[in-house]
Amino acid sequence: MSQPTVEEVADAMYELVKQTHGKKNLKPMDLTKAMIEKFGEENCDKKLCKQAIRNLIDSGRCIYSYVGGSYVTLPPDA
Repeated sequence: MSQPTVEEVADAMYELVKQTHGKKNLKPMDLTKAMIEKFGEENCDKKLCKQAIRNLIDSGRCIYSYVGGSYVTLPPDA
C-alpha cells in the first residue's frame, strides 16, 4: 500500500467523525490512532494525521469542541 495523501487521510477521518457523531466524541489522538491502524504505521505517521486534521478544521468540514477536553466534531449545521 502506498502512502496516502493528506486529502485521503482527511476524508477517512471525516467519515469516522461522521459515523460516530452523536455517539462518541473523538479526540485528535483517537483519529490519529485510527488512521495509523487503517493505513499502517509505515504509510501514515502523526505528522500526516496532524496535517489532515488541520485540513478538516480549515475547510470547515469539522470543528473543535471543548467539553472537558478537545474533540473533533461536525459543525452544528452538518
